[in-house]
Amino acid sequence: MQQKIKSIIQASITTKQEILNNNSLIQTIDDCVNSIVQAFNNGNKVLFCGNGGSAADAQHLAAEFSGRFYKDRKALPAEALHCNTSYLTAVANDYSYDAIYARLLDGIGNSGDILIGLTTSGNSKNIIQAFEVANAKNITTIAFTGNTGGDIKGLTKYLLNVPSNNTPRIQESHIMLGHIICELVEEKLF
Repeated sequence: MQQKIKSIIQASITTKQEILNNNSLIQTIDDCVNSIVQAFNNGNKVLFCGNGGSAADAQHLAAEFSGRFYKDRKALPAEALHCNTSYLTAVANDYSYDAIYARLLDGIGNSGDILIGLTTSGNSKNIIQAFEVANAKNITTIAFTGNTGGDIKGLTKYLLNVPSNNTPRIQESHIMLGHIICELVEEKLF
């Protein structure tokens, strides 16, 4: 059992080491930070979406902006789009689950906002539809995905594709990348 535990930890380290050695991905993280800082400076908001564990990560990262990260500072306008269960269940029932994020984004998203979608496969239909709406509304898109980027790859301005096909390793890296972005955005703004 202990060897299995060490093997899982090593797989996580290996994935993160590949991220560390990927200069293109590091540059994309830097670009995301600058884009988010610009959006907040312009009075825009950052919206998040995901499914399952990725929804939990989306909510977690939104809270890092709207609450605080390291510094005691003013709240930043950030929200996870899945937190209103009455809305979510009504739209899923009346339209389709695939429309839950696109419909809300169409109602509250504005040009200059940022949409961050977390999808390990890059193929989540509800996130893809949200990115289509975002592109139509001039909302900057950032996709956190796994290795290939999936179908969302062609719809996003910034692709943070973790070099793994293993969902837990991808999600562990997503939260790491999200924390890096939150820390650097907070540092630049405050």
